[in-house]
Amino acid sequence: MARLNLLEETRYEKLPVTVYPNPAAGAIAVAQRIAALIRSKQANNEKTVIGLATGVTPIAVYTELIRLHKQEDLSFKNVITFNLDEYYPMQPTAIQSYVRFMNENLFDHIDIDRANIHIPDGTLAEDAIAAFCLNYEKKIEDLGGLDLQILGIGRTGHIGFNEPGSAPNSGTRLVTLDDLTRTDASRDFGGKQGVPTKAITMGVGTIFKAREIILMAWSKKKATIIKKAVEGELSSEVPATYLQLSEHVEFVLDEPAASELTRFDTPWLVKDCVWDNEIKKKAVIWLSRKVNKPILKLIDEDYNNNGMAQLATEQGPVYEINIDIFNQIQHTITGWPGGKPDADDSQRPERAQPAKKRSVIFSPHPDDDVISMGGTFIRLVDQGHDVHVAYQTSGNTAVWDDDVLRYMEFAIDFNKSRGDDIAKLKRIHNDMRTFFAKKQPNQIDTPEVRDVKGFIRKSEAIAGARYAGLHDDHIHFMALPFYETGKVTKNSVSQVDVQMTVDLLQKIKPHQIFAAGDFADPHGTHIVCFNIILAALNQLKKTEDWVKDCWLWMYRGAWFEFATHEIEMSVPLSPDEVMRKRMAIFKHQSQKDPAVFPGEDAREFWVRAEDRNRETAESYDQLGFAEYAAMEAFKRYYF
Repeated sequence: MARLNLLEETRYEKLPVTVYPNPAAGAIAVAQRIAALIRSKQANNEKTVIGLATGVTPIAVYTELIRLHKQEDLSFKNVITFNLDEYYPMQPTAIQSYVRFMNENLFDHIDIDRANIHIPDGTLAEDAIAAFCLNYEKKIEDLGGLDLQILGIGRTGHIGFNEPGSAPNSGTRLVTLDDLTRTDASRDFGGKQGVPTKAITMGVGTIFKAREIILMAWSKKKATIIKKAVEGELSSEVPATYLQLSEHVEFVLDEPAASELTRFDTPWLVKDCVWDNEIKKKAVIWLSRKVNKPILKLIDEDYNNNGMAQLATEQGPVYEINIDIFNQIQHTITGWPGGKPDADDSQRPERAQPAKKRSVIFSPHPDDDVISMGGTFIRLVDQGHDVHVAYQTSGNTAVWDDDVLRYMEFAIDFNKSRGDDIAKLKRIHNDMRTFFAKKQPNQIDTPEVRDVKGFIRKSEAIAGARYAGLHDDHIHFMALPFYETGKVTKNSVSQVDVQMTVDLLQKIKPHQIFAAGDFADPHGTHIVCFNIILAALNQLKKTEDWVKDCWLWMYRGAWFEFATHEIEMSVPLSPDEVMRKRMAIFKHQSQKDPAVFPGEDAREFWVRAEDRNRETAESYDQLGFAEYAAMEAFKRYYF
């Protein structure tokens, strides 16, 4: 019976999928399978031939394999590896090289024979690539093929660098990279202009011959393409769909990456549900949108025809279900994000007391505050709350080099106009120009350059916070040490980062904390900063009574927005407030026209913010609520 239930749940899925609660659990499981394969082959005195992938996804797997080697005597002496791909052209010592990536993340830490490592050669003359690719294929065939192929997946649905349009029988070859793939890689190359246009990749046909294939994907940002790959029709536009034809493939996902699969996104379509309030709310909102009716106009027929007859039977009549969900959503709407003084707060998202709250807005980067919750920020100040803003990092990697020269030239002219000595400033300026002329993609800036970039972002953040109404003594710059590496890759969080946050919170003793909960942030900074806040709060609540009365609200907006059923507080914005928010964002001039790291969305940040806030308001309107110009959304986090 359990097996039948599983088949029913997964009937939309065209290949096996295993879901783990988080990337760490999934990575450990994959690493254990690799280790078991290696040991099994060793027992028979056989070689293990493994296809390896690069990128963020497999790093945790490699970390676990290193641990298994060092702590559990896993030997790689019988292992032969073939990497999927390499940029072309690419020097093996370059920061972005997959040769360097594999050495740093795996090969330098295990006992593999270097002669058994194979990675496409990005230094070849172009007329030598075809022969190299044929030889690459022959080496794999001569070894009897790949025992196991590890894969990630790109947002285009590519596996390796097999971009949309790749043939299912394609072999190792030189390919032209999709524009979206180059955009996604831009952060590693200091901007899209530095990303190679070509790459050498194993073909789909080569991958398909592996005796076992494991495709891994972590995070919400992979959910859409995973749904297409797992549930979609075979298509050259999504090369990963070809894996549906294999009898030896498995997708290993974390819960966010699996979240758009039917069994997780709309489970009532595939099985009987336990209709707790969360799933009931999600289902009713989904139904309202599917049949294009406001919630209060839904009828029995709508429920019965769309997989929700069980809910109607168990908790009906449906009109009472509609009223219940309508009221819950209505109670999220408030014009008083700090609580409405002297009002009944039993149906409001925030407490009425104390009437004037101490609020701290944590901003991972120096502009997340105004981009994601600028309207609420201004509203809190206007309503008389004691508002602080804390910028957790300097954001100094996200400033264009020519902006540094512009500000330096301003400083030189200003000092000259005052009659001050400008010789030292001119020397620094000349050194910067020389450095920029020779700077390689993602090369670490000099300390002077990093300082100026940090000062630029600091001055912009001050301007934005002042515009929102804050006094300077309520604007805090933390510059958490984990971030201050000068590199895209940051250091691990230390107790110093946590203690700095503890000290600030203890100084303010807030009733409210607003923190970025947009964990799909492509830089990874948001979730790191959020976890630092959690660690600080968990440390403080052991000794400080004020923490028991402190509420933590998560905001989003820079990258994604909360789904309507997740929202616990929605703050409507008038057209005038939308414009005030826009002007606060405009104070961050270095992040416009365009930003250094715009992510996967081509729109400027202020446009994204306004579009998302308008879409949130429209989603409420479509459900039958009052029509607002825009809304900012929040979800409470219980720590």
